[in-house]
Amino acid sequence: MSERHPDGFLKRSRQPLAYRDPRQRIADYDEILAGWQADAIQAQGERCMDCGVPTCMAGCPLGNLIPDWNDLVSRQRWREALARLHATNNFPEFTGYTCPAPCEPACVLGRDDEAVSIKAIERAIVDMGWAQGWIRPEPPPHRSGQRVAVVGSGPAGLACAQQLNRAGHAVTVFERSEVVGGLMALGIPDFKIAKHRVARRVAQLAAEGVRFLTGRCVGRDPSLAQLRARFDAVCLAIGAGAARELALPGRSLAGVDLAMDFLVAENHRQAGRAAAPHIDVHGQRVLVLGGGDTGADCVATAHRQGACTVTQVSVRGAPPLQRAPDNPWPQWPRIRRRSYALEEGGEEAFALDAVAFLAAAGHGRVAAMQFERVAWHYDGQGRRSGRQVLDPEVVLPADQVLIAIGFAGPDLAPFAGTGLGPGPRGTLATDAAMMSSLPGVFVAGDARRGASLVVWAIGEGRDAARQIDLYLRGHSELPASLMSPNPPLA
Repeated sequence: MSERHPDGFLKRSRQPLAYRDPRQRIADYDEILAGWQADAIQAQGERCMDCGVPTCMAGCPLGNLIPDWNDLVSRQRWREALARLHATNNFPEFTGYTCPAPCEPACVLGRDDEAVSIKAIERAIVDMGWAQGWIRPEPPPHRSGQRVAVVGSGPAGLACAQQLNRAGHAVTVFERSEVVGGLMALGIPDFKIAKHRVARRVAQLAAEGVRFLTGRCVGRDPSLAQLRARFDAVCLAIGAGAARELALPGRSLAGVDLAMDFLVAENHRQAGRAAAPHIDVHGQRVLVLGGGDTGADCVATAHRQGACTVTQVSVRGAPPLQRAPDNPWPQWPRIRRRSYALEEGGEEAFALDAVAFLAAAGHGRVAAMQFERVAWHYDGQGRRSGRQVLDPEVVLPADQVLIAIGFAGPDLAPFAGTGLGPGPRGTLATDAAMMSSLPGVFVAGDARRGASLVVWAIGEGRDAARQIDLYLRGHSELPASLMSPNPPLA
């Protein structure tokens, strides 16, 4: 057993997550992350300064106990590190493979040096746990006799279900797709996280006693009223998958599609499942509208399908290369980064405001897009308050346009007339205990917060489970997320 090295940050340099060579990985759908070595991860754990005020934990929406498991890994106590990781995070591989790691810019070492490679350590711990057989089903020793329905099987729904089941409640998860896992299974590409990682967590929950019912669109079959009559509590973790549209001239042209339609169809194809018509961009000029993670996933998928050219377009101006004075540490640095997808190829364009989708004469398919090149004006809170048009006639050729400009909120159509109250940004309203306007009906994840990170969804699921347990029993031993703003009911 090795000893702790308190000056490791002076002796060790940062080694972040390693990626496979972009020239090789665009030829397949295997995970883009390369393997890791235990001794290298141990050395990265030694870089942690075990700060008196661990701002990395404040940067993590889950409040992960980062200094604890960094220290344990540095001393090769991997199984204990896994226990500390699972204490706050049900599915650390979901975050270890897909989270943008807001904890790292908040690292104290990162203020004047390179931050600790927290995400690499987290990923290695959970990988080691599965490899060693340490992650096993943990069914509850006793049952409460109470039943809870969880609607939606994304990270929030799965976390809520596992916590409630471990508290002894009988949990049934309703999923409207035929595939369990939400966007972890259908929206995020295989090359970011292999789907067997999601499937084995689902299998773990099933072995613990969670029941899964797929192909069930709650609100229609069964209705919410039927669910409330059959269960003691309901948690709506239905996500925020309603896409934000771009209502411009030419929107109905063939070759203009929503990003998630493209990504979901490709995930179905990779899994060998029959699905909606496949969107194939082989040999095409592709424009991806939206500069976020979903847009990057579209860029990377287009590369793998063999697109001729790919350009990712953002309406925002190019971010600065260094932190601005109004963006100090430990805030998330709003600086320019080249995504993993653009490292594989393609171009990016900034400050282009879309005007219209253009078709070739006599054709019903998109051939180009017209934009205005703009300069944005901002108010004192960093919000766009106006714009100046620098060039009104920017035209980019396109055989396929993918709209990845964000999400408008959850699909509430199945719940029309139920009495559920609307919340901000098209979400579902809740009180401080995460309960909706209907007694016993709780809301968690993107359906409550709006579209956000996987790490937030897991924390929301954990918090909802605690609030439901309190509602059912008047007390709870389930921990809240360490970043939870929600006060207990009792």
